[in-house]
Amino acid sequence: MSFDSTSIRNQFPALKRPAIYLDNPAGTQVPQRVIERMSAYLVECNANHGGAFDTSQQSDALVWETRSYLADFLNADRPEEIVFGPNMTSLTFNLSRSLAHTLNPGDSLVVTRLDHDANITPWVMVAEERDCHIHWVDFHPEDGRLNLEDFQTAMESKPRLVAVGYASNALGTINPLGTIISMAKATGALTFIDAVQYAPHGPIDVQQLDCDLLACSAYKFFGPHVGVLYGKFDLLDELTAYRVRPAPSDPPGKFETGTGNFEGIAGVLGALEYLEWLGETFGESTTGEFEGQFTGRSLQLKKAMRAIQIFEHTLTHTLLDVLEETPGVRVYGPTERDRLEERVPTVSFTLQVGAGSSAHSVHPRDLAQAFARENIYVWDGNYYALAVTERLGLEANGGMVRVGPVHYNTVEEIDRFGEALGRVISDLPNRRKIL
Repeated sequence: MSFDSTSIRNQFPALKRPAIYLDNPAGTQVPQRVIERMSAYLVECNANHGGAFDTSQQSDALVWETRSYLADFLNADRPEEIVFGPNMTSLTFNLSRSLAHTLNPGDSLVVTRLDHDANITPWVMVAEERDCHIHWVDFHPEDGRLNLEDFQTAMESKPRLVAVGYASNALGTINPLGTIISMAKATGALTFIDAVQYAPHGPIDVQQLDCDLLACSAYKFFGPHVGVLYGKFDLLDELTAYRVRPAPSDPPGKFETGTGNFEGIAGVLGALEYLEWLGETFGESTTGEFEGQFTGRSLQLKKAMRAIQIFEHTLTHTLLDVLEETPGVRVYGPTERDRLEERVPTVSFTLQVGAGSSAHSVHPRDLAQAFARENIYVWDGNYYALAVTERLGLEANGGMVRVGPVHYNTVEEIDRFGEALGRVISDLPNRRKIL
């Protein structure tokens, strides 16, 4: 069965608002199942962890069920490899403190200029504190792809850790993690993967990747504000955790500082149940891709994410056409239509109007505000991918405009975005210009 956008959109109450949500890379809307799960938790089993009474035990069971679901979503080996936290950034800072105990002066760590700052600054700060070296891997500004030659050079330092993103939240680039992790493992490095931007757009298999650690955020894949960290169990077990004395000494509990956001975790379960439904309903054509690898719930989740990936290629193709057909627009990141498997639908651009001596760039915030007046929600700035906008020379000019559809968006919405872009450009002379 092909994607039925009406059926899918009916699952999301927020989409009844007369707006086009293209701000999804910063956070997606949630299906009704998430709302029901969170509400039911607060009414039926709102209690702290570890009690002898029913609501506490029901709460603990629900947290464990969500942990098990996430293990299937990421294909972790066991539920204990899943750690909950407030968000990916907090989890990464926490984990970086633990890894700091394993580092010695002179050790090297690798980060990339294509990453969100949450996968850069925690490691830079650890390096400063432990007197380690940071090796920066560059990307190619012309197409937004990671410079693998630069990465190979960085491996010559035999780094202790390689931190890299699955997909860029600024340029949409999907990094070749198979190659990157293989190169890192050949030097003995641990690998920390930021999968926040990739998780809503395609299937993740941490065992196939053979990464050591991977983090994502549920609010980017149709859930509430909860962070998720995967780690190989033996590694999590060995690492020092910053915890209070009565807290568990085993993973995952030793990394889950304080009382958890249990109603949020219930909402994550709702998001995963929605994805399971999507796989059962629209993923039949993708079954063969996973035959013999997954069964049951794991199979449905992988089918869902692959079906999403295939449908979103159409959205990406349409969006790139709209932008590249608009005079004055410059798109950053991969644009080849025959290589859409190498990017997620997140697309960033700048706009220049006028010609000759009168040509000028339109500030991204001005564009975002103009789209907001059209009830089209887009993002502007650097999206915390500061290294990207600095490398492209755009930080001083306000960064870029980012448009990010997900599977509940439609081709018709992308076309309406294009029509609005034309109106926005036509109206620019009537509004203030900066830069």
